[in-house]
Amino acid sequence: MTLSLTHVHGDRITVAHGTAGTELFSYVYRPEADWEAPKPYLHPVRTLSGGLVTDYRPNDHRWHKGLQLTASHLSGQNLWGGNTYVHGDGYLALPEKVGSMAHVSFEEVSAAGDRAVIAERLTWHPHDGDLWAEEERRVEVRDVDPETGSWTLTWTSAVTNRRDEDLRFGSPTTHGRPAAGYTGLFWRGPRAFRDGRVFTAESAESAEPAESADSSEGDLMGTQAPWLAYVGEHDGRDGHATVVFEHASSNDHLGEKGTHPAHWFVRSDPFAAVAPSWAFHEELVLPPGETLARAYRVVVADGAWDRAQVAAHLEGLTW
Repeated sequence: MTLSLTHVHGDRITVAHGTAGTELFSYVYRPEADWEAPKPYLHPVRTLSGGLVTDYRPNDHRWHKGLQLTASHLSGQNLWGGNTYVHGDGYLALPEKVGSMAHVSFEEVSAAGDRAVIAERLTWHPHDGDLWAEEERRVEVRDVDPETGSWTLTWTSAVTNRRDEDLRFGSPTTHGRPAAGYTGLFWRGPRAFRDGRVFTAESAESAEPAESADSSEGDLMGTQAPWLAYVGEHDGRDGHATVVFEHASSNDHLGEKGTHPAHWFVRSDPFAAVAPSWAFHEELVLPPGETLARAYRVVVADGAWDRAQVAAHLEGLTW
């Protein structure tokens, strides 16, 4: 179960699984188009058997890139990319509001046995280039399990406000657009995953038994649950893949300000997307000098898992 790592300096880091002979993902950190809010991202991400589970620059949203950390509304700036949502006017091309997240350095890049680590320092900037935040990020591969056809990615980020005033994290929903609370960690699934199956740890508005009930993304949009699973079917090859997103219980808290629970943003139509949103229903306010810490786990699995399989698998994992 040996993992290997290839670093093309200034461009990307690729993690591969030796036994399966599969490149699990590439972590791309080279800057891209300004309008797309340059930031590091993971793409392609694959199952152990090589099934693709991310999309890159789709024609509907060029700034959607695999799995990435984003900020759709941040104190009047857009670190998400593309047009900016303005209540009453819809999405507008406002390049002066599009910011970026910049790679600074790697604290650790390593692979040994069944674990690989990418630890990075980044800075967050509005369009004019001022320093707004510093981030310490750790992306780690662990729990590679050929028997279940799965592997686990953990993503932890600590974002510290370096302004002299509050950083206000929001979303289109906090700015007036219903059911569009996307921000924070964001996954864009491949085109083939449209109309996939979505379910959480709870049955969510279903009269069927919890162990078999699934819900539409409309039922789950803006709700809370410890984890959410998305099952899609591949193009170009037979079979399905399951991607499970889980957030740590500590994500519901924000220092001395008490609780700020995460809510799920999820779509299966017209495209596949999931985000455990930082600011779905209300803004998250980070005072000067304070740090926002968040931890996530993503399980990438071959096959169409059901709720019981997901729950049993997660019980066997540790943060």
